[in-house]
Amino acid sequence: AAGAGAFAWATFPSMPTRRVYCSAVHRDGQLFVLGGCGSGGRALGTAEVLDLPAQRWTTLPPLPTPRAGAAALALGKQILVVGGVDAAQSPLASVEVYHVDEGKWEKKAALAQPSMGISAVQRDGAVYALGGMGADTSPQALVRVYEPAKDHWQLLPSMPTPCYGASAFLQGNKIFVLGGRQGKLPVTAFEAFDLETRSWTRYPSVPSRRAFAACAMADGVVFSLGGLQQPGPHNFYSRPHFVNTVEMFDPAQGVWRKPSRTIRMKEKRADFVAGCLGGRVVAVGGLGNQSCPLDSVEGFSLSQKKWEPLPPMPTGRCSCSSCPAPGLLFIIGGVAQGPSGAVEALCLRDVP
Repeated sequence: AAGAGAFAWATFPSMPTRRVYCSAVHRDGQLFVLGGCGSGGRALGTAEVLDLPAQRWTTLPPLPTPRAGAAALALGKQILVVGGVDAAQSPLASVEVYHVDEGKWEKKAALAQPSMGISAVQRDGAVYALGGMGADTSPQALVRVYEPAKDHWQLLPSMPTPCYGASAFLQGNKIFVLGGRQGKLPVTAFEAFDLETRSWTRYPSVPSRRAFAACAMADGVVFSLGGLQQPGPHNFYSRPHFVNTVEMFDPAQGVWRKPSRTIRMKEKRADFVAGCLGGRVVAVGGLGNQSCPLDSVEGFSLSQKKWEPLPPMPTGRCSCSSCPAPGLLFIIGGVAQGPSGAVEALCLRDVP
């Protein structure tokens, strides 16, 4: 893993439109930022792209359907946007594609049911959309695969545990799904979908139930980090509190490592970005026991089994969107004092 001194922050020009719950996609030196909520809390149709080498924003034609919290992926020369919520806060079934070369949007085959909080991954040009929350606010167990050439969604075997806002990681021929929510309750289910056998496997649940936790995967090890711990039924009068819990699952061993004091994060935090960069799991910003969002950043080395402070984020924020790119982890928008326009990336210095 890269040493703590190898990390630095790159600051990019702010987005023309400040927002939270936007969808971000990196493709070929361009960062696309789509939809989200502005200061009034309504879903936006705004689409903007940052040319990274030129450090310049361009406003694109707006999304045909304003939306926030959509799933978005790059498929060749297209950016696919799926679900989310509309300006009236209702889940969307609509699916739209932006043609990068032509500079225009096209409507595609819609989902069978409206859905927000979908987790999406792609493999071999196919897009897998898992879970979500429907118009009746109940969590969904739906698994759908989209083949762009056919412009068709096909149902696959449902997730054992319905949820929305889960973390999904592609590892080999499996999609691992964990966390997420059912209504306001955090989900501890941990399940994997085998793309070859098209079947689900349940793994041992995440040991502790935490809202607004963050998940990451590094070297095949799954991490469930931080969050807001609700008091149990026995201590009815205590308040929810931020935690620095770290729970690790190694699929090869099939067990969650018991959380130990030695591998807890340095900072108690929730609603933050977790990712993987330079062989480390990183935790960025979020909310903690301070009156404003955190700017602190820390990295966990799998070999040394410890967290180290990394350079702080230039703009402390929570509820950020994130987007990986080669050698970069973008932290986009979110909330500082109101919706933020900040675009910053944790990166690896070219250490001689």
